[in-house]
Amino acid sequence: MRTSYRKLAVPGPTLVARGVVILCMMLGLCAFAGAQQGKSAPAKSDLTGHYEGAAKNGAGEVITVTFDLTEKDGAMSGMIHSSHGDFTVTGGSHHGEEVSLEFDAGGPVGTISLKISKDKLAGTWSAGEDGGPVEVKKAAAQEEAPKGKS
Repeated sequence: MRTSYRKLAVPGPTLVARGVVILCMMLGLCAFAGAQQGKSAPAKSDLTGHYEGAAKNGAGEVITVTFDLTEKDGAMSGMIHSSHGDFTVTGGSHHGEEVSLEFDAGGPVGTISLKISKDKLAGTWSAGEDGGPVEVKKAAAQEEAPKGKS
């Protein structure tokens, strides 16, 4: 005896198959959307670290410099050590590939404008009427001498 699916009010096999295919497609789209939601623009690099390099002043003199920088939420702080003295970084910011630093130059506020390029920071510095180019590369952090018993 053959029974019609219409008489039993039960969906036919093709209707069930369509429902399963549609359900699988919806779940697949939801999974894909969820996976894409976690992806965003690449995070900018944290500039915290020790940098070594050189700068030139208006007279063309080469000045060895090291930057010990700390970045927190895009704000910069740290120290600049050079053959002309040590200077505290009093402010600054990091937006995209642009970095700006302000430092205490013992009079006028010094500024450094840098661009990030691969493993180095390059740009210009100024303090009062002096200034020039500067370029530093990230280096291994300086280790303090171990404290031991004498």
